[in-house]
Amino acid sequence: MNQELDKLLNGQCRHYSKGDNTLSVSRIDELRRLTPKWQFCANDNVLCRTFHFKTYAATIDFVKQVADIAEAQDHHPELAVSYKRCKVNYKTHTVNGITENEFICAALIDALATQ
Repeated sequence: MNQELDKLLNGQCRHYSKGDNTLSVSRIDELRRLTPKWQFCANDNVLCRTFHFKTYAATIDFVKQVADIAEAQDHHPELAVSYKRCKVNYKTHTVNGITENEFICAALIDALATQ
């Protein structure tokens, strides 16, 4: 496994303060190579991905598992849930942008989605 991806998968989100910096665009691009299905939406300053499911029940099971990750990491996404789809948006609100926290959670959710 890629060492940097392994670091994300074993990482723990940290708390940021208003004065902390967001990631540079070049660093975001580097980390997106590890989480290629996620999109950086610069206009909204979020990292996002839409997941598709075969049933509503599978969608809700996924949402519950994402909630478990969010609680364990103390980093909570915005979720848009519909019949067979869930859109996950992450950003660090205190710095109004993208930090390593988004990529830790993205990697964990990607691992969940491949199970």
